Amino acid sequence: MSASHYTMIIQWSDEDDAYVVSLPEWRDHVANPVTHGLTYEQAAANAQDVLQLLIESALSHGQSLPEVAFVAGRP
Repeated sequence: MSASHYTMIIQWSDEDDAYVVSLPEWRDHVANPVTHGLTYEQAAANAQDVLQLLIESALSHGQSLPEVAFVAGRP
């Protein structure tokens, strides 16, 4: 499973003065938000890194990966 298939929700947080990222499919595995960045691009890149680590960790521990949430009409 590719990290790019999972949903990332990137939102600006005035409280944190940064973009914060939540990973909805992983909510049962990690606390939200899971990462952040000072720019949108940095937050997205950090989220990709976190997703890759989550996938590798789950697989190395014999855990199943969360189901990917698909957009209606798309596989």
